[in-house]
Amino acid sequence: MNAESRPVRSAQTEVHPRLEQTIRKHLAQPWRQPLHQPTVAAFKRLQRMLGRQGRSARIILDSGCGTGTSTRRTAAQCPGSLVLGVDRSIDRLGKTGHDSFPAREQNLVWLRADLPSFWVLASQAGWKLDRHLLLYPNPYPKAAHLQRRWHGHPVFPRMLSLGGELELRSNWLVYMLEFALAVELLGMVRPVIETIKQPDSASRFEAKYHDSGQALYRLVVRGQALETSRVLESIDQQS
Repeated sequence: MNAESRPVRSAQTEVHPRLEQTIRKHLAQPWRQPLHQPTVAAFKRLQRMLGRQGRSARIILDSGCGTGTSTRRTAAQCPGSLVLGVDRSIDRLGKTGHDSFPAREQNLVWLRADLPSFWVLASQAGWKLDRHLLLYPNPYPKAAHLQRRWHGHPVFPRMLSLGGELELRSNWLVYMLEFALAVELLGMVRPVIETIKQPDSASRFEAKYHDSGQALYRLVVRGQALETSRVLESIDQQS
């Protein structure tokens, strides 16, 4: 088996015992970390590029798009949507064939940005997504790194406020269980976790994991709960 294709290894075999405590702490003490300034500048350039389309388009966001396999696939499948691929790595984004960002290809736009700051900026700008893809995010399998996982990060309510149909895929069941519970703790319907029986190789990671015989999982969060809106109103009032 390829070393890069090994299953997630972790001493943590079930939902983190401090997940609920962490979620509630983040709601009581909203994230106040300064925004990543290069991302602020990149978001402004993106808004100038998109112009009026940014306010009217059906936006599909591929967060952590990596080398862009999933982004290009989605753009081809959804020609009537504006598909935005965002990643912080210039090396990974460079494999798209571009060396400066934002970069555009028909209905597809690439952007280099720090995701937490990007999600906050998009939320502040009033973005409402049509779809949001989180395909095989870094699982941070060490129990001590719970707050590095997206559902354990203080930006999580902001990310969910972008709405739309959010699809998460992972090869670590614990990550999926935690994410589903975190969604429920924010007052939304707990999503069902499904096993991907026939992978469509939405990303190069999916193809690699499938070829090595690993179990793959997906869940879909649909809509936006009233409680989430109230949480964000509370965050804005305290900011």
